[in-house]
Amino acid sequence: MVIYFASAHYDPHALSAAMNAAFPGIVVFGCTTAGEIVGHKMLKGTIAAMAFGKDIVEDVVVNIGTSSNLKSAFRSFESHYQISMLDADPEKYVGIVLCDGLSCAEESIMDKIGNLTDITFIGGSAGDDLQFAGTYVFASGEAYSDSAVLALIKCGCCFDTIKTQSFTSLGKKLVATKVDEHRRIVYEFDGQPAVQAYAQAIGQPVEKLPEYFMRHPFGLMAGGELYVRSPQQLKNDSIVFFCHIKEGMMLHVLQAEDIIQETAHAIKEKEAELGTLKALLNFNCILRTLHIEHEGLTEEYGLIFKDVPSIGFSTYGEAYIGHINQTATMLVFA
Repeated sequence: MVIYFASAHYDPHALSAAMNAAFPGIVVFGCTTAGEIVGHKMLKGTIAAMAFGKDIVEDVVVNIGTSSNLKSAFRSFESHYQISMLDADPEKYVGIVLCDGLSCAEESIMDKIGNLTDITFIGGSAGDDLQFAGTYVFASGEAYSDSAVLALIKCGCCFDTIKTQSFTSLGKKLVATKVDEHRRIVYEFDGQPAVQAYAQAIGQPVEKLPEYFMRHPFGLMAGGELYVRSPQQLKNDSIVFFCHIKEGMMLHVLQAEDIIQETAHAIKEKEAELGTLKALLNFNCILRTLHIEHEGLTEEYGLIFKDVPSIGFSTYGEAYIGHINQTATMLVFA
């Protein structure tokens, strides 16, 4: 298996065809990015690729799906492995999902995956170097938009996932009481205009709120886990989010913590549990990347991964039991 992540500077159709031709007989897939990660380097304008041998990936099958049609992809998985996806062993199989990052379809896709299998699907939303003009996913020598690449891996070694977001609750909660769920717009929290409620919660004037988006996003608590929901922009008295917000959803207002310490701890904890890591896939939110760059921490962040063969990219959203923001989701093999 070869997975690759590429800057949007490259022609997506020509690139996908070339990558497929370069590795005949090998399953090759990937997507465009908002920055590439390989080894301990965070890069821009490049193509990052990583090959996996059968000691890690015993078998893999890739399909293309859309928010309206995932069942055909899952039927293909079942046919290839001769298993029922509802009964497949989550200790043997893991999924990777790469979505068009501008489709706003990630929630629908992840919800449907959850209804079709108990296998974990982890991944990220394709980027385009912050141009917000067109993102692509790659498979079988083709480039697709408004679609998702779904890969089901039968692992040849131990594997696990990591989710780290480097936030804690401020102890303040807001309920989304008026929402346009499809457009990801919150008009009101607790019956107040959304911008006023948010400003009061973090103690800042409305006109300065965008400066605090990365430091004080929102979080949904579920099963003791935090799932980050990041504001994108103010729109009059409403807030547009990078992620789906449901009407009636209770959200915690969050406070940023030490991103280096939190991420390093998550890696070390997993190494203590599994032993030496053979490979790591890192789906790192573009907002985390921008924060790391702003704080001058790019080199220090990269060094966290210096002893692990790794690849990843800066995403427009992360996939892990749903669609989330300002998070790093990782798939590790040991």
